Amino acid sequence: MKLISVVGARPNFMKIAPFIKTISNYNKSTEKKIKHILVHTGQHYDDRMSKAFFTALNIPSADINLGIGSGSHAEQVGNTMIAFEKVLLEEKPDWVIVLGDVNATLACSVAAKKLHIKVCHIEAGLRSGDERMPEEINRLVTDRLSDLLLTPDELSIKNLKNEGILESKIEFVGNIMIDTLESNIEKASNLAISEIINDNFIQEQKSNDLSNFNSPISHFALMTMHRPSNVDKKEILEPIIRLILDEISLDIPIIWPIHPRTQNQLQQFNLWDELILNDNLILLNPLGYHEMLKLNTRSKIMLTDSGGLQEECTVLGTPCLTLRWNTERPITLLENGGSCVLVGNNISRIREEYKNKLKLKRTPNRPKLWDGKTALRILEAILNTNK
Repeated sequence: MKLISVVGARPNFMKIAPFIKTISNYNKSTEKKIKHILVHTGQHYDDRMSKAFFTALNIPSADINLGIGSGSHAEQVGNTMIAFEKVLLEEKPDWVIVLGDVNATLACSVAAKKLHIKVCHIEAGLRSGDERMPEEINRLVTDRLSDLLLTPDELSIKNLKNEGILESKIEFVGNIMIDTLESNIEKASNLAISEIINDNFIQEQKSNDLSNFNSPISHFALMTMHRPSNVDKKEILEPIIRLILDEISLDIPIIWPIHPRTQNQLQQFNLWDELILNDNLILLNPLGYHEMLKLNTRSKIMLTDSGGLQEECTVLGTPCLTLRWNTERPITLLENGGSCVLVGNNISRIREEYKNKLKLKRTPNRPKLWDGKTALRILEAILNTNK
């Protein structure tokens, strides 16, 4: 059997690592080998956003790199389809495996189905209900086309059934992101926070007092923010920055790994200079997986618009303010047993929930099948469907 797995952006890298390892273990135990080809579309193409993750997570170099790069959504999807179709015609796989909801997920599922190649979607059924999000369109189209829909939670199964997807195509396998967390938590725990900061410190920022971050009982907030809905308009981004500078940073030290998109917008809106002068705000370049995991295990509270970090916070028990109005991962919300609360970009709500969540103790929670064995269930599902 020949499989092609597709990765396009950083969230995919963390999900593909345990799947590749599982295929390798399977091939060692049987004479009937699986030929696996890893295709990287190149949506995230610089070292910090791509290569560093491959190295850290022991992902083998991609067999094929399409080199798509940046561009509008239409450009990325169109260019990926053109390039990936050539790969499919050459390799003729039995299955194409797509992950998550990035543009590569949509483009490669469409290209495969037009050539009558079976598609397996890992993380099927996630829904935010907001079709203004490009990722929501990617999810809807990919799930409609897929032959095997592997869900991370039981809420996702309900979404698919409500959309009329045949039950025979759906299989509940759990969350593959937690496989990666489980296999890397020990390595992350051995990292020193002070070294993470020193190695990734944005040099423009003046020399800060790092003593707050050297203690084993360090007390800090962790923040990430990159979505266009938060960073592309000054009238939205500036009030968030004012809250960070004028209130939260006076209360608790903040570590903020800055996404390139966010840094560019901060500079364009003339907000950058004030940030780099703040003594209680540590601005870092984008971090590797282990570094970010270490910070999450020790932070007092998380402020983020990242779906993957919502999931990590739930398992680790980190109180999390989700800087979004909706989430495709409702299993992570407080009302469903998680540790996250939706606050959008409403300043009053962020302030109120920050004060509430800062008082909370860590309360780890593991939704059903978030047990570190999802990759094995994924491979078994593909093998069983292929019989």
